[in-house]
Amino acid sequence: MRPILRLAKAVLLAPPLYLLLLGLGLMSLAWNLVAMVLYPLLPAGRGRDVGRAAIAHGYRLFWTVACACGMMRIDARCLSALRDEQGLVIIANHPTMLDALLLVAHLPHSACIMKASLMRNVFLGAGARLARYIRNDSARTMVRLAVDDLREGGQLVVFPEGTRTTGGRLNAFRPGVTLIARLAQAPIQTVFIDTDSPYLGKGWPIWRVPPLPIVFHLRLGERFAPMADSNGLTARLEQYFQQHLTPGPAPEAAAAECQSPRAPTLS
Repeated sequence: MRPILRLAKAVLLAPPLYLLLLGLGLMSLAWNLVAMVLYPLLPAGRGRDVGRAAIAHGYRLFWTVACACGMMRIDARCLSALRDEQGLVIIANHPTMLDALLLVAHLPHSACIMKASLMRNVFLGAGARLARYIRNDSARTMVRLAVDDLREGGQLVVFPEGTRTTGGRLNAFRPGVTLIARLAQAPIQTVFIDTDSPYLGKGWPIWRVPPLPIVFHLRLGERFAPMADSNGLTARLEQYFQQHLTPGPAPEAAAAECQSPRAPTLS
């Protein structure tokens, strides 16, 4: 009986979830068309401010609608203390593909380091370029742009694992963030993203309905001063996250927890 009830629930909740994601896609596409026009017209500084504020407001709207219709429950109140702070590096664990959307929605002055391929994405690229997000195809250029942005009062959101956390098991931290902090003389604020939802984690496709509501709870950790020994600070940060991270569900258990109808295959 239980599997039948879970399947029935998944069938009923699939349409609103897909409509929510469709709305996000259409909103992103519309803004990127506008950003494509604004990019050559606005000075770099003004374009950065407009681009980041627009992205934050758009994602904030998405989260508000998702919570209002009962699909998600989000507690990100801790980020309000960081909202207007300048020259700050913010690092977090990375359980799902929604993490960046969650952070920048509440940090309207922040920039992300993005894969170079995403800068060409029709749903993300033009908006990211207008907001002067930082591409990662060249390590030297990435570090220089990030340092310049921090010195100009921006914030930098980084997931030092470089890929999504799996079941609360942290991946090894990459050293770039501590080098950026040292060169910019910017403090590093740690943020923990706690969720027991498997949705859009490693191995969870976008069309599979997860247990609902999806719950995110964010909490601030310690703040670390930049150090001359960047590698030593990277090791300290990784150890700190290992000690204070709340374990998530194992991927196998999460997949068994909620089965949902498969999306049709286009041939």
